[in-house]
Order: sequence, then C-alpha cells, then structure tokens
Amino acid sequence: MNTGLVVLLVILAATAFGIWNARTQGRMKDVQVVEHAPAGEPEVDVAVDDRHGTVTAVDLGADLGAIATLVQFSSAFCQPCRATRRVLDEVAQMVEGVLHVEIDAEAHLDLVRRLDILRTPTVLVLDASGVIRKRASGQPRKADVIAALGQLS
Repeated sequence: MNTGLVVLLVILAATAFGIWNARTQGRMKDVQVVEHAPAGEPEVDVAVDDRHGTVTAVDLGADLGAIATLVQFSSAFCQPCRATRRVLDEVAQMVEGVLHVEIDAEAHLDLVRRLDILRTPTVLVLDASGVIRKRASGQPRKADVIAALGQLS
C-alpha cells in the first residue's frame, strides 16, 4: 500500500473521530444506569424508574433539591470540572428549587463504581426524589442543562 494513502486514511479516521467526539461531548443523555452488584452477583441494567437508579441525600452528603439536583463528579486536576462548576452554579441560582452538589470522585469511589462514572466531569440530573433522569460525560452547555431541567416537569 502507498504510504501517502495510509497517511490520508489515518487523517480521515482521526478527523471523523474528532467530529464525533465534539458532537457527543457534554451532551445530556437519557439514563440507563448500570448498577454494579456485590462480588459474586450479576450486574444489572437498571431502568430509570427502578429505585436502584436513585441517589440519596446520604450518598451525596447533602440535601436533594425540591425540583432537581445537579450532581457533578469532579477530580482535583480536572480543568473542565472548573468550568462545569461555574455553569451548574449559575443554573442552580437561576432556577428555584435546583441544587448543585459537587462530589470528589477520588474520595467517593464506591459511589463512582456504583453509578459507572468513567470520567470527570460527569453530571447527573436527579429529580426531586433522587431518580437519575439525565447524564452528561464532559462539560455540558448551560442551555443543555436548562433543557434537561425543563424535561423533568
């Protein structure tokens, strides 16, 4: 095969991946939570309306919002986490009944594993009872967060 053709194919593949990654990064998605079962038991996909797809005030170490809770999983050296914190704080201040809770992923590994958090920042949108309704991996846009909150009613 010609070296020029190989280079061209690699460039096209990298470009396609870059475009796909940019379009999916930080987008709010409907949730199908994967709960990791204790050792020896099979893992189970949990539907949104199943009680296993919930996060409690005890899990968060903070109260749940009256309408919704924006839960952000962060790590110490995560630059997009800082920008995400600003966006979620702004939304929580704009919308009455919405709280923003930031969780240090490294300090809460049991919760990270249980909720299948693979990267930071990851944002979960919980309804008033703690059911996970939306999820975004990467930095979400403010408009997407507001739209996700609007879909809760």
